[in-house]
Amino acid sequence: MHINLSAEMEQYLQSKVGTGFYSNASEVVRDAIRRMREEDEKLAALRAAVQIGDDQLDRGEGIPYTPERLETITAKALANSRNGKKVNPDPGLLIGS
Repeated sequence: MHINLSAEMEQYLQSKVGTGFYSNASEVVRDAIRRMREEDEKLAALRAAVQIGDDQLDRGEGIPYTPERLETITAKALANSRNGKKVNPDPGLLIGS
């Protein structure tokens, strides 16, 4: 496979090799493609999560976002953080807790 790069992109690629982190240009390209795949996977997961939320809202399962709700979410996150627990990235899961 042959890839045509602009002079600017080729210079950048060579500068990455020049750092010593990569042995050659192919390693730089493979790493870039791996990172793009990871970003694509993250984006797909985010879109799926948004769709789940949209579907829940369409079914009337939403919870009003109030200052009190924000205080509850914040207090739970701070308590978890102080106790060495991971902070839950989905505050909707606080229902009933």
